[in-house]
Amino acid sequence: MKSLSVESLKGDSLVNDVVLLGRLGQDPELKRTAAGKEFCVLSVATSIGKGDQKKTEWHRVEVWSAAAQTCERYLKKGARVFVRGRLKSNEWEKDGTKRKDWRVVAYDVRFLDREEGSRGR
Repeated sequence: MKSLSVESLKGDSLVNDVVLLGRLGQDPELKRTAAGKEFCVLSVATSIGKGDQKKTEWHRVEVWSAAAQTCERYLKKGARVFVRGRLKSNEWEKDGTKRKDWRVVAYDVRFLDREEGSRGR
């Protein structure tokens, strides 16, 4: 994994890089686009703080191509994962109201639990 430093950014360089270390809140969900492309949706929880001050954030992560099948096969609710990707917005209209959400499109997903805890060997 290449490291990024402020010094390496030159000119009009822009960065959209997200790193998450968390746990899955539910089993991965394998989906398919209308064009037949497979992707997997992960619901990743991250927390900050301790005790009464602990706050949990939920992140929707999309994993595409062959990695989608691997995630669906080996990950399960509660699994610890490291995710690196880019932030992407999604806009739509429902009942005349414009809506927007944010998701992480993963380009690196690492399984942090030991293999014996996985499913679908």
